[in-house]
Amino acid sequence: MQIPTPDEIREQRIKAGLTQSDVAERAGFSQSMIARIETGTVDPRASTLRRIVKILNESRTSRTSAGDIMTTPVISITPEETIEHTVDVMEQYGISQVPVIAHGVPIGCVSESAIIAAMENGTIQRSMKNTVTDIMEEGFPTVAPSEKIDAIVHSLRNHHAVLVMNKGKVVGVITKHDCIRHLS
Repeated sequence: MQIPTPDEIREQRIKAGLTQSDVAERAGFSQSMIARIETGTVDPRASTLRRIVKILNESRTSRTSAGDIMTTPVISITPEETIEHTVDVMEQYGISQVPVIAHGVPIGCVSESAIIAAMENGTIQRSMKNTVTDIMEEGFPTVAPSEKIDAIVHSLRNHHAVLVMNKGKVVGVITKHDCIRHLS
């Protein structure tokens, strides 16, 4: 565990959109104590730093939206693509699922699990010339860029990914990895 520097505390407070008074009130300290910690003129106890860091992390997470953590551009395939091409795309980009988009509208997805299931039940023949519509799964849920991370995390418990849509167009994708990466 790394102990944050005074500059890092100040930077994280500003990123979280909090004033020194906000942090002080939530932590049970005076605003002048927070100011002295940020300038490095006081050496706080570990328990004091833990409370401040916890407040900053909670505030940052509660303010985080889909637009803040989404990945762009979205790697996607069309319904006409072959499974062979889809596997190539997944390998090229190091992804385990890919949305299927027709004329800008998400209509389904293909995941590693769907490919394995198709191999097992014989849907995919050795040539893999079938199109993705033969193995396509239900599409990813969609959210607006302003959707808060809490709702997104809930959706990811049951889905491979969440697509971010703005004005009827897919503008980003959020995976479990994106949410986990946001914690660091």
